[in-house]
Amino acid sequence: MNRIWNSVVGKLWGTILLLVLFVLFIVTVLMLEFLENFHTQQAEETLRQEAATIGKIVEQHDKVEDSLQIIQDILGAETNALIVRNSESVFLSIHDGLNKDVIKDKILSDSDLVKVYISNKTIIKKMLMPSMTKEDQMESYIILASPFESDKEIHGAVFIYQSLEVVNKTSNHTTRIVFLSGFIALLLTTMFSFFLTSRITSPLRTMREAALELAKGNFETKVPQLQRDEIGELGSAFNRMGKQLKNHVEVINQEKEQLSNILTAMTDAVITFNKDFLVLVSNPQADILFQKWNINNETTDYSHLPAELYHLLDHVFNLEEELEEELDIKGSYFSVSISLLYSKEAVRGAVVVLRDMTEQHRLDKMRSDFIANVSHELRTPISMLQGYSEAIIDDVVTTEEDRKEMIRIIYDESKRMGRLVTELLDLARLESGYLSIFTEEVSIIPTIERITQKFDQIAKENNVRLVLEQNLKDPLFLELDEDRMEQVLTNLIDNALRHTEEQGSVTVRLNRLNHQLTIEVEDTGYGIPSEDLPYVFERFYKADKARTRGKSGTGLGLAIAKNIVERHAGNLSVESELGVGTKFIVQLPIL
Repeated sequence: MNRIWNSVVGKLWGTILLLVLFVLFIVTVLMLEFLENFHTQQAEETLRQEAATIGKIVEQHDKVEDSLQIIQDILGAETNALIVRNSESVFLSIHDGLNKDVIKDKILSDSDLVKVYISNKTIIKKMLMPSMTKEDQMESYIILASPFESDKEIHGAVFIYQSLEVVNKTSNHTTRIVFLSGFIALLLTTMFSFFLTSRITSPLRTMREAALELAKGNFETKVPQLQRDEIGELGSAFNRMGKQLKNHVEVINQEKEQLSNILTAMTDAVITFNKDFLVLVSNPQADILFQKWNINNETTDYSHLPAELYHLLDHVFNLEEELEEELDIKGSYFSVSISLLYSKEAVRGAVVVLRDMTEQHRLDKMRSDFIANVSHELRTPISMLQGYSEAIIDDVVTTEEDRKEMIRIIYDESKRMGRLVTELLDLARLESGYLSIFTEEVSIIPTIERITQKFDQIAKENNVRLVLEQNLKDPLFLELDEDRMEQVLTNLIDNALRHTEEQGSVTVRLNRLNHQLTIEVEDTGYGIPSEDLPYVFERFYKADKARTRGKSGTGLGLAIAKNIVERHAGNLSVESELGVGTKFIVQLPIL
C-alpha cells in the first residue's frame, strides 16, 4: 500500500479523487439545500392554490357537504384540511390518519394561526405535531391558514396541513439520486485517473529502467518517443543526455587511459597521497620503490614511507607549500618534487615525483674520478718528460750514456702517453657506439693458439708457466672481429702474467657448452679482494702496486675488453680469491 501511495500513479489518483470528492461534497450540500427549499416552496405554493380553490368553493356553496367530494379531489395526497366558518366551530374536517382531534386542537389553538380570522393574509407556519401514521411519534407539519369571507370583520378560514415527511421523502429520493450520480462519477473519475496516470507513468517507468541501465554503464540505452507532448520531449532529452554522457565518459576514459599510460611510461616514480599519508595512485616505478623500501626495512612503523620522505610530506602539509628537494635515503639519492592537490581551496593531498639520481651521482663521481685519474696518469709522464728534457737542455748529464738513457725514458713515457690517449679514445668510441666492429667467420682454435704463443717468451722470462687447454674435437667457427677479440685476450693474458709470481702458472682454457663458447684466463697470482671485484671493469681500476711487477698498465684495458665482448653479444666476468688467483671468463654465443 505504501508503494502505491509513494508512486506517481497513487499520488495523481489520490489528488484527483480528493478533488472530485470535495467538489461532489460541495455540490451535494448545495443541491440538497436547494432541493429542500425548492420542495418546501413547491409545497407552500400547492397549499396556497388548494386553499384558494377551497375558499372559493366554500364561498359559493352554502352547503359545503355537497362539495366534499370536490374538496377531497382538490386536496393532494397526504394533505388534510379544516374548514372553519368562524372562530368558534369547525365546519368541515378532512383528515386521513391518526391523531385527528389532537392535531385539530393544536391547529385551532395556535396563537399565530388564529389571527387568520381577523386578517386578510394567508398564514404559513411549521409545527411539530403527532404523526398521522404512527403512534407516539411527532412529525413536522407545514400548515397554511387562508381566510375566506374576508369582507366580514370576523370570518372563516381554511386550514390545510401536510406532513413534511412528504417533502423529506422527495428530498431523500433526490439525495439518493445525487449520491448514485456521485458514486458513478467517482468510478469514472478513478478509471480516468488510472488511464491518465498510466499514460504518464508508463513512459516514466521506461525512463526509470533506462536510467538504471545508464547507471550500470549501458550507454546505448534509449527510450521510445511515442508522444509529442512534454513527456515525449523529456524522452528526447533523456536520449540526448545518454548520448552526451557516453561521449563524456569515453573522453574521460581516454584521458584516464592516456594518463595511466603516461604514468606507466614515466621513468620517475609518481605517487598521490591524501592528508593521511595513504597512497591513492602510484605508477609501476613507485611500486618498485615501495617493494625495495619494505624489503630493506627503510619504512617507518606509522607509514609505508621512509622517514625522510614522511617528514618532508608532513612539512608540506603543515605549511601548505610546494617543495623541491633532494633526499639521501640509505645511500640512494632522489630528486623529490611535491605539488599540492586542492579541494574547494583546501589541501586534500599531494603528488610526489621521485627521480632516482643515484646513477647520476655515480656518474658524476665517475666523471670526477675519471678526470682525477686522467690527470694523475698524465701528470707522471709529463713530469718525467719535463724533468728529463730540462736536464738535457741544462747539460746536467755529463756522459753520452746518461744522455741516451734520459732520451730513452722520454721516448718510453711519450709512448705511454700515446697508449693512454689511444685507449681513452677507443673506450669512448666503444661506449658511444662509434667504433665499428667488423665481424667475419674466424676459426677459434688456431686464433687462440696464435694469441697464446705470443706470450710464450714473456712467460719464460718471468718464469711463469703458460698453458692452453681445450677439449674441442671439431673445428669451431665464430662470427667476430678477430683484431678486437685479440685485443681482449692480449689484455687478459698480459694482466695474468704481470700479476703472477715466479713459479706460478697462467692457463687459457676453451670450452663449449650448448650454444656458447667459454674462454677462461686463469692465473695463480695475488687475487683481487672481494670488495674490489665490482669495480674491476671500471676505468682506471688498478690493483695495489705492491702486488704488481714492473710497470702497471693504464687501468683502461679491462673496461675496453668488457665493451668489446658486449659488442659481440657476449659477457665478460671475473672470479677471484685473494692469495689463490683470478679467473676471467669470456662467454660468446655460437650462432
